Amino acid sequence: MNTDKPRFRRLVDESLRRHFRAIKRLTEAGAYFFDYGNSFMKAVFDAGVKEICRDGENPLGGFIWPSYVEDIMGPLLFDYGYGPFRWVCLSGKDKDLEATDKAALECIDPGRRYQDYDNYHWLLRAKENNLVVGTKARILYQDAEGRAKIALRFNELVREGVIGPVMIGRDHHDAGGTDSPFRETANIKDGSNIMADTATHVFAGNAARGMTLAALHNGGGVGIGKAINGGFGLLLDGSPRTDEIIKCAIAWDVMAGVARRSWARNRAAIEVAGEYNRAGRGRITLPFLADDDLIKKLVKEKYVPGGK
Repeated sequence: MNTDKPRFRRLVDESLRRHFRAIKRLTEAGAYFFDYGNSFMKAVFDAGVKEICRDGENPLGGFIWPSYVEDIMGPLLFDYGYGPFRWVCLSGKDKDLEATDKAALECIDPGRRYQDYDNYHWLLRAKENNLVVGTKARILYQDAEGRAKIALRFNELVREGVIGPVMIGRDHHDAGGTDSPFRETANIKDGSNIMADTATHVFAGNAARGMTLAALHNGGGVGIGKAINGGFGLLLDGSPRTDEIIKCAIAWDVMAGVARRSWARNRAAIEVAGEYNRAGRGRITLPFLADDDLIKKLVKEKYVPGGK
């Protein structure tokens, strides 16, 4: 790479093309392949393999294989608003981590959704399995309602002096945290998958609603120029003011992403946005879904001679 960069690039491209041919043989034989979303398929396209594009020409129209967000993460988690919710016990004490585990378990109803069932049982055995991420930290996938409920309970414990301060946050790999047509927005089919609006709006809204930290950055996971990422951190200091920030900011952070996914006609996201509206938590404009059969019938009756 240092002594002959053109040759290095040529060898990388050759390797990518060989990799593509191998995967193609496997999928033609019946294997299921998905891209993690690290721009492997875009790199294959850049290496000269246009047939990896669905239309044989433009990568923005999608690839012949899905990213794992398109087939797995999106429909199973992001459409419902579930994403990586994190907390760190800033005291560094084991007893605080155990107290937050217990409090979070009390906030989760394992019978609500299968995602909550998974969270409940993951957290139930976290201590036993020594699942500490970083410095006295935990992470689990939760939706807007679950995150707010857990955060409010943690803030209450801080206020009561049961635990020290806690910092909450999330990964950028979330429903509204990132715009990236090669991963997070791969299954946004209304054309906005290539736009960097949601992560930017979430960032601005988080800042306006009082998050301790609000970040907007570029390229996480897929490379510079291929993604816009937004993140936040909120210090739970036990104050009533923090309660109010939790109530207004977490819903914005999550539901902005769910709204976008609902506008793209993702069925689960439409249902979740509707539930959010009915519960009076806010107001998300819902898409009006056309009845294709009715449209065809009306066109035939009004514009086709003889109605045929």
